[in-house]
Amino acid sequence: MQTLPNPATVKSSSGELSTDTTIHRRQTRPIQVGNVTIGGSHPVVVQSMINEDTLDIDGSVAAIRRLHEIGCEIVRVTVPSMAHAQALAEIKQKLYASYQPVPIVADVHHNGMKIALEVAKHIDKVRINPGLYVFEKPKSNRTDYSQTEFEEIGDKIRQTLEPLVVCLRDQGKAMRIGVNHGSLAERMLFTYGDTPEGMVESALEFIRICESLDFRNLVISLKASRVPVMIAANRLMVKRMNELGMDYPLHLGVTEAGDGEYGRIKSTAGIGTLLAEGIGDTIRVSLTEAPEKEIPVCYSILQSLGLRKTMVEYVACPSCGRTLFNLEEVLHKVREATKHLTGLDIAVMGCIVNGPGEMADADYGYVGKQPGYISLYRGREEIKRVPEDRGVEELINLIKADDRWVDP
Repeated sequence: MQTLPNPATVKSSSGELSTDTTIHRRQTRPIQVGNVTIGGSHPVVVQSMINEDTLDIDGSVAAIRRLHEIGCEIVRVTVPSMAHAQALAEIKQKLYASYQPVPIVADVHHNGMKIALEVAKHIDKVRINPGLYVFEKPKSNRTDYSQTEFEEIGDKIRQTLEPLVVCLRDQGKAMRIGVNHGSLAERMLFTYGDTPEGMVESALEFIRICESLDFRNLVISLKASRVPVMIAANRLMVKRMNELGMDYPLHLGVTEAGDGEYGRIKSTAGIGTLLAEGIGDTIRVSLTEAPEKEIPVCYSILQSLGLRKTMVEYVACPSCGRTLFNLEEVLHKVREATKHLTGLDIAVMGCIVNGPGEMADADYGYVGKQPGYISLYRGREEIKRVPEDRGVEELINLIKADDRWVDP
């Protein structure tokens, strides 16, 4: 397996070196989760997680549906008990009867083999945390781990993990090995420290057990609440997988990112950095807000990097003394009128100085050329000049004339 460098240096038609602006994604094996594929040549998949207690059958069904309807492609639920695991059977049945199949991932923690085996009957993918799956309560007086102790716990992990691996393997289902920086097992902390190396080795231990049982329907995640740790861990994971001939897809996320503007910026800094390097096959933005608020952030990250196009791309100048209209107000009007469309680039530019050049790649342009009038462009071509108060209306008419308009 090869991870291509990004950006790549290529020869232009004139023979000079130029920079390739395409993100070359790491080549990974495709993993099927219900009717969605993670990895391979498939688009980066968007995920989120419901807040509802899984024992609330109707509430969980409604929450899963809400997320799926706005573009969440895989939905995660928590299963802290056997009762929760059993409830998933009814959730899945009601979801299918009232809506449609939605890929569901079940989160299993704390000595969860029995729960995981039950939940594996009902859903498409099980997520386990290596630091908690076989949970050993830390000893306050411990100073180190002997090699014998380390291996004894490793044997216990294998015995506990094997039934789940076999169950998923035989059903053709998937597993996410989800390592969290904040919940590394004590023996990993003593051996590797509270480091990206400890996170990677924790994942590799579980991967090797799965591979020894001929199970490779795996997605790997290494999450941290600190962006530099999350980035370093994923880069190191890719390096180690390359060395070991592994091609498992990666799930990216900054865990416990918080809320509001900073939570979004923090998530974008971590997820976007790795995606720009070609690393990552599925993402979740973890906000301390309603799960539905996570999905637009995911798509904005993917669209800004050119990895998916799911909405209108707006190009707008920052405004200056040359601007001939209230740019912020007009951009808002244009966005409100066209935000339901997909696959278009629309530029709103305040003046003629930079407008046509800066918006050259846009499908449509809305440019201030003289006071009180708007010039509308199709690509680089000026189509018509209209009074400012009719600018948005005439932009819509131009899109309609090109048969690229759909009603909201």
